[in-house]
Amino acid sequence: MADFLQKAFGFDKSKNNVRTEIVAGITTFLTMAYILAVNPSIFSALEGMPNGAVFTATALAAIIGTLVMSIYAKKPFGLAPGMGLNAFFVFTVCLGMGYSWQFALTAIFIEGIIFIILSITKVREMIVNAIPKTLKNAIGAGIGLYIAFIGLQNAGIIANDDSTLVTLGSLKSLGSLLFIIGLVLTAVLVILKVKGGILIGMLATTIIGIPMGITQFSGLVSLPDSVAPIFMKFEWGSIFSLDMFVVVLTFLFIDMFDTIGTVVGVSVKSGMVDEDGHVDKVNEILLADAVATTAGACIGTSTTTTYIESAAGVAEGGRTGLTSFVIAACFAISLLFSPLFLAIPSAATGAVLVIVGVMMMAPIKNIEWDDYREAIPAFLTAVMMPLSYSIAHGIMLGMITYVVLYACTGKIKEVTPTMWVLAILFVLRYIFM
Repeated sequence: MADFLQKAFGFDKSKNNVRTEIVAGITTFLTMAYILAVNPSIFSALEGMPNGAVFTATALAAIIGTLVMSIYAKKPFGLAPGMGLNAFFVFTVCLGMGYSWQFALTAIFIEGIIFIILSITKVREMIVNAIPKTLKNAIGAGIGLYIAFIGLQNAGIIANDDSTLVTLGSLKSLGSLLFIIGLVLTAVLVILKVKGGILIGMLATTIIGIPMGITQFSGLVSLPDSVAPIFMKFEWGSIFSLDMFVVVLTFLFIDMFDTIGTVVGVSVKSGMVDEDGHVDKVNEILLADAVATTAGACIGTSTTTTYIESAAGVAEGGRTGLTSFVIAACFAISLLFSPLFLAIPSAATGAVLVIVGVMMMAPIKNIEWDDYREAIPAFLTAVMMPLSYSIAHGIMLGMITYVVLYACTGKIKEVTPTMWVLAILFVLRYIFM
């Protein structure tokens, strides 16, 4: 059995524990399962993309992508259609620019093929390795702030305000009360080092929400809808148009640096980075992500990407492909038990994301805060992720600042050619896109 786990998932019985990997996989799944409800809701704005079909496509894309990550890359990351990218698909490309959803799916398919080529040729690996260590540490901390912000927002603790953009939500609501209970409960379990504390806290919060009327069960079992209405619906007539080029390039930029940020941030937290700042098996991880994007487009959903919620499973001790295999298995089960899984309230997942956000902040202590050439780009990288609601923007702005400050303070020779190329591309991206 140990030999099978080693070959299949990179599991080392001297370092890894089966129970820990399973708990980690379930934890990650529960923190990212919201996409099963959110994705169909977003795509409901488009005519011709039925909610049921999108739900099934979302689960299938997650299963395929995460299985590739599990067996090929052997890393504990979950994949699913990405938040932000799905909104860009629906509200910008389709409703804003006026293109069909078939056009957008074609753009994602092309993007996926380009990603596969970039991964096979190790261009993406070169980009990851070119990011300075100080920015890698900042990326991890920035993701911590970002996912904590998402958790607070989803739970209603942080609310929209037309004057100040964000404000404190109502703490008198039952949802806020459940979030606070879940946060305290989960924090206590983590402080006491209870094994599986994050998962236990989430499930306990969900149960507490039943008598409060927040946790709503609409059933247990339902058969998945067919993906036939959206399967392989591509629009090849526009592939050589300027608009297709712009849309593909935008998807490419956002997906690439969201993924790189997630992989680097979670890898730093889990110790999968060597002394030189290189991520273990980064090319395999990125290729799995590229294959998932291509497969997701064929099934009929937006860009499939590595999820920052994978940090929840890593925080529980997940380190191998067995964790991601469990995530994929949970998504497969969700096809039949979607009402049960979707009953977990945002107050429960929100509390977990805040705790995980705290855990992701650890690498920030490795940044040389007295060296402002390092500190300013690092700070911008971290703070711009939650403020711009984008991992990609945080990375791009941080890298531009890093190159500019080094070049303007007599350290131009310390900037690598790859960093110069990336910084110039990012500047052009903000000017023309």
